[in-house]
Order: sequence, then C-alpha cells, then structure tokens
Amino acid sequence: MQRMKSIKILIGMTYLIVVSIFLFWFFSNFSIEEITNYKFIQSNRDYFINIKNKNLLLISILFTLLTLLWVFMLGFGSPVALLGGFIFGKWIGTFLVALGCSFGASLLYLFGGYFLKDLIKKKFAKKYENLQKKFKKNEFTFFLIYRLVGGIPFAIANLLPIIFNVKLRNYFFGTFFGILPSLFIIASLGHGLEKTVQQNDQSISFVELILLPEIYTPILCFFLLMIISILARKMFYKN
Repeated sequence: MQRMKSIKILIGMTYLIVVSIFLFWFFSNFSIEEITNYKFIQSNRDYFINIKNKNLLLISILFTLLTLLWVFMLGFGSPVALLGGFIFGKWIGTFLVALGCSFGASLLYLFGGYFLKDLIKKKFAKKYENLQKKFKKNEFTFFLIYRLVGGIPFAIANLLPIIFNVKLRNYFFGTFFGILPSLFIIASLGHGLEKTVQQNDQSISFVELILLPEIYTPILCFFLLMIISILARKMFYKN
C-alpha cells in the first residue's frame, strides 16, 4: 500500500515537472510582445487560413487534440478559444475548443483522481465543504452551474470535482455546455480580429481596433458575462 502511494506521488510530481517545463518552453519561445504584434498576427493569419482551407477536417482534429493537450497540461481555455475563432470562425471554433477542453479536462480529472486525490482533498476539501451538499442534490445541474459561474482558475476547477466524486459523464457534458458561453464570446473576438487583419494591410491603432463592431461587441458581452457570473457566484458559493 505504501509502495503504491509512493508511486502515485512520484508520477504526480513527474507530471508537475513536465507541465512546468512545457510552460517554460512556451513562454520562452513566444513573448507577449511578439504574439500581439500586428505583423506577426497578419503573417500567421495567412499561414493558418491556407492550411485550414487545404484540409479542414484534418486541421480540425489536430487543433482539437492540441487543445486537449494544452488543457491537460494545466492550460486554460481563453488563448485557444481566441485562436480557434481566429482560424475557424466563431461557430466551428467554439465547438472545437469546447470539445478539446472537455476531453482535456476529463483526462486531467481522471489523472488527478488517481494520482493527486489525497493532495487535492487535503488542500481544498474543507474550503469547499459546502459545495459537497449541493452536488449531492443534483450532480449534473450543480456541476453545470459550477462551470457557468466560474470564479476558480480553470486548472484548479478541473481538479476540484475530485472531492465531490462527480461521475465522468456528468463531468464531461457539464464542462462542455458550461464553458460554451464564455468560449463563444472569446472565439467571436478571435473571429473579429481575423476579419480586421484580413481587411487592413497596415497596422491600425488600438483605439481604432476597439471601435470596430467586430471587436467591441464581444468585449462588451464578455464584461456583461463577467458581471452576471460574479452575481451568480455569490449565490452559488455561499454557505
């Protein structure tokens, strides 16, 4: 029993080390300044759109798998939703990102339930004890609300349900439908950015960018969703 526990801890630590190396590599190769540079976005826009047009199905599957891997490596949904909307449009982009995030989160949930369960219970069980009672009433409904209101970093939110022993089926579909609204808004922003880059060869100012309907509409929707989520969160997480 002790040996098995030691193996679980070793595998869990290895996973965390791999995640750290991956994140270090990613942010070492792509700086915030670089990925927000207009010329960088414009040149890569043509590259990605051309690849997508050549084989939509293959690129869709590959993008979904990469999203799955990103989430499994403790990534969050906003960057991939922005990229998904940019490459595939707001509708297909939202669907692919939601699918990839749901599978990635489910795999992380299974992994965490086997290797990190004791650690997660020790860290979070007491803090979120009031949620256990809610989940017991109607697991799927409350898990769906849990995903909709957010308020917890995505990686932790993926692992926290281990405490509540949420069924995998409820976990997957609750995640898929619960993250759709926020992903759609961010994917819409990515789609609007792609259209802006397509129509403007020269760089435009930040003010001009914000004043475009394709950009400010999803941003306003995002802030509205945030306000609704904050209000709903106070009710959901209260004792």
